[in-house]
Amino acid sequence: MRIAIDCRMIGSGGIGSYISELIPYLIEENDTLLLGSHEQCMDFVRLENVEFCFCDVKPFSKKEMFNFPSDILARINSYDVYFTPYCNIPNGITIPVFSTIHDVVFLDVPGLTSFFGKLGRKMIYQRAINKSNTIFTVSKFSKNRIRANLRCKKNIVITYNSTPKYLRENFNEESENAIAKENFVLFVGNIKKHKGLKTLLEAYEIALKNGFSSKLVIVGNADNFRTGDDETVRKLESLPKDKIEFTGKISNQMLKENYQKAKFLVQPSLYEGFGMPPLEAMTLGTPVLLSDIEVFKEIYEGFPVHFFKCGDANDLAEKMLSMKTDTIDLGALKEKYSYKKSAETILEQFRKVYKK
Repeated sequence: MRIAIDCRMIGSGGIGSYISELIPYLIEENDTLLLGSHEQCMDFVRLENVEFCFCDVKPFSKKEMFNFPSDILARINSYDVYFTPYCNIPNGITIPVFSTIHDVVFLDVPGLTSFFGKLGRKMIYQRAINKSNTIFTVSKFSKNRIRANLRCKKNIVITYNSTPKYLRENFNEESENAIAKENFVLFVGNIKKHKGLKTLLEAYEIALKNGFSSKLVIVGNADNFRTGDDETVRKLESLPKDKIEFTGKISNQMLKENYQKAKFLVQPSLYEGFGMPPLEAMTLGTPVLLSDIEVFKEIYEGFPVHFFKCGDANDLAEKMLSMKTDTIDLGALKEKYSYKKSAETILEQFRKVYKK
């Protein structure tokens, strides 16, 4: 089978990680065309069965939609299927298309964007559905929300996320878990309303008044946070400065070290399509305290995580004060969530079309 893969989002956060992790398994036994920059594709193009096609057309640009280069289209259309890790699809592709909608948070959560922003995203999602043979997504929850918001009758297939390679590399359970914990709790996210930082800050203030001594470390830039929700910013500025630490932009290695050293991770999200930080933290032996939203119940129930009532600062503060270290069953994590398994699911869908 010959597969054309859009690599242009490699390096772009979670979606970039998703496609980077899948590619080694997708190209293993298939002739492959990779579209993107030299930097994005350099780790894969040395293989004999991989072709490289330089493409600097930006995802969701007018050029992608209306004037995609004809020479690149010709190369894409000489393959059997086209796969994109997101919902952007160049105009002019005539082979079967498989795209990915990770979540529809902007359609579900009020206030994240304007009316026209919501309308624009809905049109993009709908276009992807119309042009795709199959839609991939990352949880049953997201699948249900795609159906509800977009009346999608196309086949939607779940391809769960897993732990990125840089966290799995050189992993030795005994030595990694032996790293000494430090007196801080960790939040990995941003100030967008659905990430629940406001609830965490309120809970942290309550916990401090009741003897909680751990610092709160927030992975991100303080300046970026101050451009977000005003109410959350005011709460942030009211807390003791010596109790809050912003890491700023950090490397993968530094993020890994923060996961390893934290007493526990708090993920207070109001909404997620999957939610990667809890899985990443558990992979490195760090306990997790989660909001009890539907998707977290789907992804993490049955693992040694602790849930608090979503949006309830008092309940979160109580759980923070009583949080204990658990033994993480890494074997069960690896068994359930694997990019290899997700790639096999994707390839199975490709084969259904390829055989016709």
